[in-house]
Amino acid sequence: MIRVMVVENEALVRHGLLSLLGLALDIQVVAEASDGEEALRLLPDSKADVILLDLRMPRLHGIGVLQRLEERGDVTPCLVLTTFDDGQSVLDAIRAGAKGYLRKDVTLHQLVEAIRVIAAGGTFIQPALTEHLLQRTRSLELLQGPPPAHGTRAPSAAAHGLGLQQLGDRLRPAYR
Repeated sequence: MIRVMVVENEALVRHGLLSLLGLALDIQVVAEASDGEEALRLLPDSKADVILLDLRMPRLHGIGVLQRLEERGDVTPCLVLTTFDDGQSVLDAIRAGAKGYLRKDVTLHQLVEAIRVIAAGGTFIQPALTEHLLQRTRSLELLQGPPPAHGTRAPSAAAHGLGLQQLGDRLRPAYR
């Protein structure tokens, strides 16, 4: 059973996610939070395997949650589920430690599959977001020049089938 915490500030969306995830036989929602501060407070007792995390929330946004988790050494993998699909949001989430990124227009099947992949230690980025990510990476490379000699260009890395974590690791040195 995969234990999931849902962090979403919009009550209707949060309750909808709880109901839909309840249809998956191998997923159990163990906690819900309406903002990042509440999520961080509830996480230790929830023993969640995956955090389903919105980006834009009051009190503490999703990137802040990812940063605080890293600061305290919490390795609970996070899957971002948001309406924001611009390349910068995707890159920010990856750099902050997200293991996956989905828009809220995904199907239940896609959401459940992403949760399973992340719970198993993998990474998942919605295929429709790949072009945004590659465009953003290319524009940053044009502004900043090529990545350091030890790095690999992100577009070719993605084209060679690298996962989200590997892509993030290769992008990280270029943006420090």
